[in-house]
Amino acid sequence: MTRSRFFGVLRLATAVLGVVALTSRFVYGLGFSSFASQNFFGYLTVQSNMLAVVVCVMSGVVALRSRPEPVWMPGLRVSITTFLVVAGIVFTLLVTQSAERGYYLEVPWSDQILHYWLPVILLVDWLVGPGSQRTPWRTLVYVIGYPLVWGLATLVRGAVVGWYPYFFMDPGQVSGWGEFLAYAVGALTLFAAVASLLMVAPLLIARLDSLVTLIGRRARARPSPDR
Repeated sequence: MTRSRFFGVLRLATAVLGVVALTSRFVYGLGFSSFASQNFFGYLTVQSNMLAVVVCVMSGVVALRSRPEPVWMPGLRVSITTFLVVAGIVFTLLVTQSAERGYYLEVPWSDQILHYWLPVILLVDWLVGPGSQRTPWRTLVYVIGYPLVWGLATLVRGAVVGWYPYFFMDPGQVSGWGEFLAYAVGALTLFAAVASLLMVAPLLIARLDSLVTLIGRRARARPSPDR
């Protein structure tokens, strides 16, 4: 199996894993009286993982066919990988804070896949998988724009239905606009920082690989000392 086909199969398998995890998480939520199915899709994590499934299928098919990626594919992969990595970071912080504050936050296996395993798989795929890794910096507009639009829509909907997916978006759980804006700016900054690192990392890896190769060639070309 060629490298391209291997990652093609991996991406399609990741998409299947994502569907299974999303379905299981939805079914798990049905076991709680406070669960509202219409709110399930309001979580940015859920939306990001749904998009990840679609992207994994598209990029997997391209890899299996050993064809060049469309010019827009690298930017899309960076955006989705960023969303999942940030979701994993935020979820880890929430779980850690819950333990420190003395209350139990259950993490079913579906949440572990959605918040931990899938972000890691997409991250590794981006760094070492096939396909173009040249991403224009205008990708940051989409990386920041999607969460921003989602946030505004969530605030409007929350004011109508009285439900917010995260505590820091609920006016009743923050001290005021100052704290809310601090969370918002911090989140958008995290999105931009992760995306920037993802765009720069392949270039740094390529330069490091070239440097190691050059050093190796010079070492082999160096004449051995006479004995």
